[in-house]
Amino acid sequence: MHMTGNTILITGGGSGIGRALAVAFYQRGNKVIVSGRRQSALDALVSEFPGMVAARLDVDDPADITRFAGWIGDAHPELNVLIHNAGIMQPERWTGEAADLAVAEATISTNLLAPLRLTAALLPLLRQHRHPVIMTVSSGLAFLPLALTPTYCATKAAIHSFSQSLRYQLKDEATQVIEIVPPYVQTELMGDRQARDPLAMPLADFIDEVMGILDGRPDIEEVLVKRVEPLRFASEQGEAGYQQQFKGFNSHFHG
Repeated sequence: MHMTGNTILITGGGSGIGRALAVAFYQRGNKVIVSGRRQSALDALVSEFPGMVAARLDVDDPADITRFAGWIGDAHPELNVLIHNAGIMQPERWTGEAADLAVAEATISTNLLAPLRLTAALLPLLRQHRHPVIMTVSSGLAFLPLALTPTYCATKAAIHSFSQSLRYQLKDEATQVIEIVPPYVQTELMGDRQARDPLAMPLADFIDEVMGILDGRPDIEEVLVKRVEPLRFASEQGEAGYQQQFKGFNSHFHG
């Protein structure tokens, strides 16, 4: 990936990892477009960084994705980098009489269907330029799931799989597919407590390490910070080691 001179769209850019990536890429001389559902958060960001562009997008609405893709093609036809960052993560209870199907369906819509729809809508535009990039954001929980959030983990495992398959299908084209695999990071993904949790990786440290990896490895396929490696490579211990880690990891949250 070329780290400067791009026009970059970041979904879920108003807070957390998306906001931090937007600032980091902006500071490297890129034109950055941030999208999201909370206009106030987007406006606050672009007021702080002149030249950054805010655009409201409801990623759960296929019609709004179509509208948004048309607007991007007209207003920013030079777009060459798409970063799928928007996501939700909520606990689910499947042990009672009524499962949290509404939570599961909303999670699938935001975390999985939205990136697929937006990729389909914008890939023709990206292909028109040199150095096109599609960047997905999965999770260490794609590889060692947290039972408290089963659908979130399932969607991130699907994003990992989709990223691999998309990369292979586009291997004879210029389009690069990069997957960022975050560990547990201090964001508000699951509320204020996560943002202050000393067990989570500080957001600034995570972004610094991610950008350092991208700077040093322009051909990178998976961006793995050191703190996510125990999750990413959990299965490489063999089945017994994996099961032991899975049970220990989840007992910390479930008792």
